[in-house]
Amino acid sequence: MASFVWECFFCLLPSLLLFLSCLALRWPGARCWTKPAVRGAAGPRLICKPTALSKYLLRHCGSLARPRLAAWPRGDPHLQTLCSLLCGQLGDSIQFTRENLLLRDGGIVAVDWAVGTGLGEAAGRKRWEGRKEHQSGGKTLGCLASTPPVLLLIPQSWGGMTPHLKALCHQAMRQGFYVVVFHPRGTAGCPLTTARLTEFGDPADLEQAVAYVHSRHPSSGLFAVSEGSGSGMLLSYLGECGSGTYLTAAAAISPVLLGQLWFETAMPPIYHWGALYHRKLQLSRYANSFGAVLDVDRALGSSSLRDFEKSLFCSSAQLQPRASRPPIISPNSGLSTGAHSPRGLAPSVAWALGERAYPAKDWDSYWERNEPLRDADEVAVPVLCICSRDDPLLPPASTLPTPLFQSNPYFLLVLTDKGGHCGFSLEGREEMEGGRTDNEEVEGGSWSHIAVLEYFRVVADFLKGRERDRAGWVGPPGEYSQAGHRNRSSNMAPPRRRRATMMRRPRPQAPGQSSMDAEEGNFTWRRSYTR
Repeated sequence: MASFVWECFFCLLPSLLLFLSCLALRWPGARCWTKPAVRGAAGPRLICKPTALSKYLLRHCGSLARPRLAAWPRGDPHLQTLCSLLCGQLGDSIQFTRENLLLRDGGIVAVDWAVGTGLGEAAGRKRWEGRKEHQSGGKTLGCLASTPPVLLLIPQSWGGMTPHLKALCHQAMRQGFYVVVFHPRGTAGCPLTTARLTEFGDPADLEQAVAYVHSRHPSSGLFAVSEGSGSGMLLSYLGECGSGTYLTAAAAISPVLLGQLWFETAMPPIYHWGALYHRKLQLSRYANSFGAVLDVDRALGSSSLRDFEKSLFCSSAQLQPRASRPPIISPNSGLSTGAHSPRGLAPSVAWALGERAYPAKDWDSYWERNEPLRDADEVAVPVLCICSRDDPLLPPASTLPTPLFQSNPYFLLVLTDKGGHCGFSLEGREEMEGGRTDNEEVEGGSWSHIAVLEYFRVVADFLKGRERDRAGWVGPPGEYSQAGHRNRSSNMAPPRRRRATMMRRPRPQAPGQSSMDAEEGNFTWRRSYTR
């Protein structure tokens, strides 16, 4: 009996410490005690190639240069991480209306449209209308002159809405965005109609969801933000779609830039157990359906995220399908009982999926087709990555691919000394000296939310200015077109998919741009649609 009591005590100890820390942070004396540390905190470091866009961001995006991040104890990385993943408060409640999107292979993904129930959405729409009237002052998203922009949120790879993502949703609605959340198949209550889960860096489902969201708001600018491990899907999508994407810009908060390294690097047990338990809980719901195509018992018995991922998607860790256990077929699932079809898929579906219809041969080949930055040279829209040196869920900051940000004009990295994983808590309104008045309602919120939304506004203004100054470019606001190139439209065929490869080929230069200009950083930001 005594041993059982001690086991319960140690299990509840982390939650107890978190509760006591939250109580301590409400004590005025503790807040005054941390003020000197806040004022002495160093600003973030912007790592990027010197281009016109990066210089424009430094001049006009004040939140990137003047954060007031919370000091210890509120700024403790583990406390910030746990609060962002487990607890949070919103001034206005937010409801979501769900749409289930049927994919080409018969699978289903969910897109949740955010609906404001209080003053948040109404105030945001009114504020956006006011900014539209003062467009010359740079207060509106530059290329979005007719309709509010759309913000697409991509959660962690294990699915579900964290308090951190809900807070970003709330803040974006207050600033006039239409907000939609993408949920991969089998997560967040999304029904699973095929015996196929989404691989870590497979962007096929996201590509179809982005096309659908664009069709719903074809005249609106479309932006995307990923949270944590959800960046694997977003970065893969940007690389595979290239200039054919509908996105105007993207951002990744605490992103997983090197997927294989992330799975192979040990993280603190409390986070590792939580993520692994969540993944196993999702798989256990469909254990009978997956019993004929993979070794479910081995996956559920995995002791690490790496072993779990490998048992799901690598043939070297799977058992051969047994004829005595046929897969359970759901209506419109696309499953076939043919013994020779890969993973039990119908031939037409297998042809559409290509190599992903088959399990990867081994762990290394799995990452050859799923590494988030495998096609980084093909990204054609600005991507802002916000990372913290004290992130407890990611590998050390020394492993960040800084050469990519220093050489590729489309990638920008903001590196802070503290912030945890998807935390970046602000100390409070009284500490935000020189902050923007648009964010006065944020007290003790997240600096990353403020920075990302302001980054989108500044990038849109920059692209609109380039569009206006560029001779020979025509088209409606928010569209990029040029004589001799094909314009985008809502019924444009999806971009051609290619086999993933780790080989890099030189990016073709824009017309009229010399190699010397590219080397010196005089990047023209001209998008040519070659796919």
